[in-house]
Amino acid sequence: MSDAAQPTAAEVRAAAEAVKVALDRHLAAVEHRTGEDDPAVSEAFNALAVAAEVYDERLYHRYDEVTPFEIPDPDDSLPPYNGPEEPNALSVLIRRDYAVVEPQRLLAQAQRIADAEGDTGTGGVVGGSVHAALGVLFGEYEPDEIASRHKEFGLEEGDSTLWVSAADDLPEPGEWLAAPFDQADPQQVVCRFDVSAVFDEDDLDAALDDLEEQDA
Repeated sequence: MSDAAQPTAAEVRAAAEAVKVALDRHLAAVEHRTGEDDPAVSEAFNALAVAAEVYDERLYHRYDEVTPFEIPDPDDSLPPYNGPEEPNALSVLIRRDYAVVEPQRLLAQAQRIADAEGDTGTGGVVGGSVHAALGVLFGEYEPDEIASRHKEFGLEEGDSTLWVSAADDLPEPGEWLAAPFDQADPQQVVCRFDVSAVFDEDDLDAALDDLEEQDA
């Protein structure tokens, strides 16, 4: 969630109720669809995706549990796979976006790292430079650790994506280091996982408002 406050049990329950409402509406739209591209079905699908995403997020932050389903965004569907049937190699392509929302926290953490390593040269460079602080931070921690501890470093998560791409053979050593994503081919992707702020709290609020109107 965008803020640090843990959702209440009532908020988790409300999100679950929104999923139930969205499921019923999606089924009703499918049952009464007028064709393959019925906009009512698409709208109901998107509403279900929003409700499920928010419920999953609240469930995780409150109870450290997740749901067993994932509703893909139709706009993010992959083209038909055209890679090797039996891949001998694979590439894992990851992009994670962050916003620097607390520069002073970031600077303090970078300074602490520099001081702990006794690197007075780096410590002097950090100063008030966010650029230098990011270099220290990503030089010290693996990207996965930064992802799990981003709030400690004054960062806020944006969208992220992970592509697992198949290949017949590994590239030659050093071949792609200067341009690591230039050769990414969507038709070689075996699977893909996206996290996006597209599903936000405003969408859930709209679903909850609809639920309240039904109960009235």
